[in-house]
Amino acid sequence: MKSTRSSIEELITTYQDVNSSQIDDLAEEPSPLEFMRYVARNRPFVVRKGASDWYACRKWSAGFLKEEVGHEMVQVAVTPFGNADSIVDTNEGPLFVKPHETSAPFSAVLSKIQSQEINPSTYKGHTHYLQTQNDNLRNEYATLFSTSKIPDSIPFARIALQKPPEAINFWLGNSKSVTALHKDPYENIYVQVLGKKHFVLLPPVEAPVVGEKWVRSGTYVPSPSSPPSSPPSPSSTPHPVDLNSEYTLAPTPDIPPHTLPFATYDPDSPLDTATPFSHLSKPLRVTLEPGDMLYLPALWYHKVSQTCDDEGICCAINYWYDMDFSGSFWCMAGFVRGVGTAVCGQGREKEMEMDEGES
Repeated sequence: MKSTRSSIEELITTYQDVNSSQIDDLAEEPSPLEFMRYVARNRPFVVRKGASDWYACRKWSAGFLKEEVGHEMVQVAVTPFGNADSIVDTNEGPLFVKPHETSAPFSAVLSKIQSQEINPSTYKGHTHYLQTQNDNLRNEYATLFSTSKIPDSIPFARIALQKPPEAINFWLGNSKSVTALHKDPYENIYVQVLGKKHFVLLPPVEAPVVGEKWVRSGTYVPSPSSPPSSPPSPSSTPHPVDLNSEYTLAPTPDIPPHTLPFATYDPDSPLDTATPFSHLSKPLRVTLEPGDMLYLPALWYHKVSQTCDDEGICCAINYWYDMDFSGSFWCMAGFVRGVGTAVCGQGREKEMEMDEGES
């Protein structure tokens, strides 16, 4: 009788045998019908220069953005190493650490992002990333959304999915910020505006590869350069921090305690982060140039890094469309993920053990 482990291995290798090892490059936007075929197969594609005629792709620059929204207060994610929303080893054990979030004028954040990239040898401070994933382009950056004539939807996606986007997000950072391997329950249309983005992609069938573990959540909490007698609580109300002041960021467990599952595998360091099934993984890689448009299907694991333009920034816009939870895909993906974590000894029982240990 076939073992569970060998069945998982066969599932992954069979998927790889019947699917391309490359991401489809399209010369033009797909029709709604063509797009729906990609959604049904849950396979990514890139439209090279698909957004090159957008006003943002033609006009945006550091100077343009500063002129348009430089005076506005914006939310910024601050981390010591550009590692927001990732696992960090601490004296408390591994923590899934969220960034410290504060508010500052857009122009001040832009200056910090550029300075770190252009003058790394003299730069002092943390890594700043404009990454609020809350429909910020239609809210926090509403002025930019309006004046830059940003499309309120992607036509082929709106027609095929028969819904508007749940969120339209604005991203601005430098090469120090890296997004750890994770997945989202969205059909994601990602448009590169300035600089380059480098994606490493794993399909949902490779969920057993990523080594999900239940870890406690935490937050980077600021403190003065001289450590206080006791660490501040991340549950307290955050206060704006002067971006030019000297302070440290300490990964601090959230209160009350909370655990969540998160991938531990890094496809760029496969030997250092090996898992029981990682030797089977065949990641897809794609680099987006300015004007390129990526379709990233729901539940695909992705790690993202970036290369800046000559002005020291990297900027993108993405559209999140809610995935369809009906049918079998969502359930089957969850089953594969659950079986994989159980075989690796990191299932729901592990979460219960952690919760009991914290009580």
